[in-house]
Amino acid sequence: SRLSKEKKMANTTFKGPVRSEDGFNAITENSSTGVITTDFTYGSAGMVATPTVLADGDITITKATHGGRINLVPDGGQDNTYTLPAPEAGVAYRFVYGGLATDATDAIFITPGNTNFYKGNIVHLDTNADNAVVYPNGSSNSSLQLNVPAAFDVIFIGLDSTNYQVYGHVTSTTAPAFADQ
Repeated sequence: SRLSKEKKMANTTFKGPVRSEDGFNAITENSSTGVITTDFTYGSAGMVATPTVLADGDITITKATHGGRINLVPDGGQDNTYTLPAPEAGVAYRFVYGGLATDATDAIFITPGNTNFYKGNIVHLDTNADNAVVYPNGSSNSSLQLNVPAAFDVIFIGLDSTNYQVYGHVTSTTAPAFADQ
């Protein structure tokens, strides 16, 4: 494989600053084909991760594929449910609407079960009335439904192994709703 021909540093501990003129790449190698994929780059522009384009359908979100990057949500053909993994402190999932017009369906974000809850708020930018801020109850709400969105940018950050902090904004005619599953 290509990596076996290159120098590997494995688990290395550095004392003092680490310098690189061209930044750092986090990569993975396909064990059967040897194809190298850059997962993210850290350089003078900060951390750069390729966005994940989500398919139209219900999706189980994973830390490896979706964590720490922008996940582009499509204009759905039906209501799509995105099931987040159990929260881990500091692990973030960002979802941005990537459609070209107001979606006629809903995007629903749920935790893996009723023992994981949302805290925080979503700013609702109402396209036909007043703007508002929507809050979960912080003790049992584990579902967030974005109703027929025109735009959204929503971030879920694990606070601990039980709770997600959620924040962001949604533009639509109908306010987003937190609820129990």
